[in-house]
Amino acid sequence: MSILYLLIPLSLILLGLAVWAFFWAVKHDQFEDLEGPAHRILFDDDENDLTPEQRAERKNRAKPPRDQEPPP
Repeated sequence: MSILYLLIPLSLILLGLAVWAFFWAVKHDQFEDLEGPAHRILFDDDENDLTPEQRAERKNRAKPPRDQEPPP
């Protein structure tokens, strides 16, 4: 029975921490975009893994010069 004197305050402290963590997450917009990460994994876009120089090189390779563009 004396263990309740320890467990009840401990459980109230843990409850308080959980409530604080929830409100912190809401305040810092952790629940704003719930679907974005799930959709982002479907695209094979590794732009974030490249250095800025490699990104520029990839864009230059992907875009054909103006004189070689196909007619509309």
